[in-house]
Amino acid sequence: MGPFSGDRSSATVEYEPVSVKDLLIEMKDTAELLIDLSFSAVLLNSEAIAKEVLRLEEKMDVLRLRARMSLLMASRNPSDAEALAPVLGIVSGTEKISDATGDIAKVVLEEVGLPEAMRTAIPEAVETLVRTSVVEGSEYADRTLGEINLESETGVRVIAIRRGDDWILNPDPSTELRIDDVVLLRGPDAGIAEVYETLSDEPYTPVTVDDTDVQRFQHRPATAFLERAVDSIVLMRNLSELAVDLSYGAILFDNAELAEEVHNLEVEVDALRSRFEAWTLQAAADADDPIALRGLLHLGFSTEEISDAALEISEGVLREIDVHPVVELAVQESDEIITRVTVNEGSALDGTSLVEGVPEEDVSINVLAVRRPEEGWVLVPGADTRLRAGDVLIAKGTRTSEETFRELASAA
Repeated sequence: MGPFSGDRSSATVEYEPVSVKDLLIEMKDTAELLIDLSFSAVLLNSEAIAKEVLRLEEKMDVLRLRARMSLLMASRNPSDAEALAPVLGIVSGTEKISDATGDIAKVVLEEVGLPEAMRTAIPEAVETLVRTSVVEGSEYADRTLGEINLESETGVRVIAIRRGDDWILNPDPSTELRIDDVVLLRGPDAGIAEVYETLSDEPYTPVTVDDTDVQRFQHRPATAFLERAVDSIVLMRNLSELAVDLSYGAILFDNAELAEEVHNLEVEVDALRSRFEAWTLQAAADADDPIALRGLLHLGFSTEEISDAALEISEGVLREIDVHPVVELAVQESDEIITRVTVNEGSALDGTSLVEGVPEEDVSINVLAVRRPEEGWVLVPGADTRLRAGDVLIAKGTRTSEETFRELASAA
């Protein structure tokens, strides 16, 4: 069997006296990158990115084993075992996220089937993600990201680097690009083309969909059902990704409010999956090749698995189990936090747009989502999104900004 046929690496993993705190943070970052890469691989039909998902999944396997070894070494009595239970929930939930994203990547690698024209229903706002390598002679080789000033100059971000079997997650301005590094880039097509060619000395070829397929797709009776199914899977993906972010925030900051929102998101994803399956089956009734919709069903199942895993990660907080000191250490080193606030009637935010109510120059905080009790979730709200009393805001920012943000949402 080939290296990407589903078999796992058999490399020996031995106990090392490493920090559980560092392992947990690395597992969190790896899980978030896995979600991003796996869905991008499907939406862009990229085998190269799908293969990186499986490589990253192997890294997660090693992290998971080392975390379990370290937790076993740390448990000396019943009280230790109780305090470590939520940390084991992180490890188990992260493993499920890793497995689910691997299954998503295999939709591409094992040619399970997705109608090419179906990609016309993918939102245009989805930024391109590509994989390339740094070749000898590239003007970016042996320079730091800060020196290149890549994002400011081109709008393109380096989201991860693989150097041999090692990964650099969340590279910063001091990270150096070296010859043979595998680089994962995200950004607009125009900037991607420029950076891709500079790194690899090869032209960038964007993903396209055959116009004939598009026209045939648009005139089929099943189109409306398929479009709804695809819209649902994209929303499920976004809700699941937010659930994962909030689940880690809930346990890292011992925040029961965030854990409750993870539960709310999981319920929403479950309901979406039921509607998604109904629309997919209705589309299959009129499809020339219903088998081509198998990949869509795989996506639905794996996406729900991610939201279920997020709930498992935050379960310890929901059950009011005290956080272990190793988690507290991780929190103390992070100035960035996730918070939930409710807009009160008569507050500074009531009736204002995001840009008016939360000016960036005064409050360094980013609103990730708005939950309206009677309408559901608004993800990645725009600056002109109008806030009103009763809105529940999920935001990420600095500790200092959180205090100001809560004051803005409180009644005058």
